[in-house]
Amino acid sequence: MTSSIPALSTLTAEGSSLQAVLLDMDGTLVDTEGFWWDAESEAFAELGHVLKDEWREVVVGGPMTRSASFLIEATQADITVEELTVLLNAKFIERLRRGVPLMPGAMRLLKELSVHGVPAALVSASHRSVVDEMLVSLGEKHFALTVAGDELKRTKPHPDPYLTAAARLGADPARCAVVEDTVTGVASAEAAGCQVVAVPSVAPIEAVEGRTIVNSLEEVNLAFLRSLIMVAH
Repeated sequence: MTSSIPALSTLTAEGSSLQAVLLDMDGTLVDTEGFWWDAESEAFAELGHVLKDEWREVVVGGPMTRSASFLIEATQADITVEELTVLLNAKFIERLRRGVPLMPGAMRLLKELSVHGVPAALVSASHRSVVDEMLVSLGEKHFALTVAGDELKRTKPHPDPYLTAAARLGADPARCAVVEDTVTGVASAEAAGCQVVAVPSVAPIEAVEGRTIVNSLEEVNLAFLRSLIMVAH
């Protein structure tokens, strides 16, 4: 699902060089990283395996195929990556339909971007079926476009998802602010040349030059995102 791309005039709002805001989904806008781990744990329990807690940081934030491959190899479970991917998506969506908790500050930020005409894109490593289910809670109207992990040949940590979103918006990646919660997502956004705000969820994210780290989306607003772009340029 995507809505119409805004006119170029909205991309170059007067007084700001910020052209678009690109946001990750799981763990960033919605508090669902635990949902994925629960789905993975349940799936492997049915296969007769118990997942180790330390594996959680390995699989968080990455593409489904990478997570599935790692867990199959780690457990030696008798299931293919394709079969496990279908099973995990089904179990995850089942949990979403019971209700999706939003991260503190997420809806306020999305509404602020909408009110000020700043295009927002949802850029996720999750599959399209999951993204569309999540949009029921997030509100499709808040996004100029959405990019799902199974729509690209390469997803995070490759730069393709964020480069694709910026290109479809007609925006310069260097003038896009990205909000991410995982090392994998941050790597993708930085490789694309975007200005990144990291809001760590499951695993810590290292503080390095040029990377902004905050504790919560409640610390992020439009003025804050605009300032990052202006400082960088």
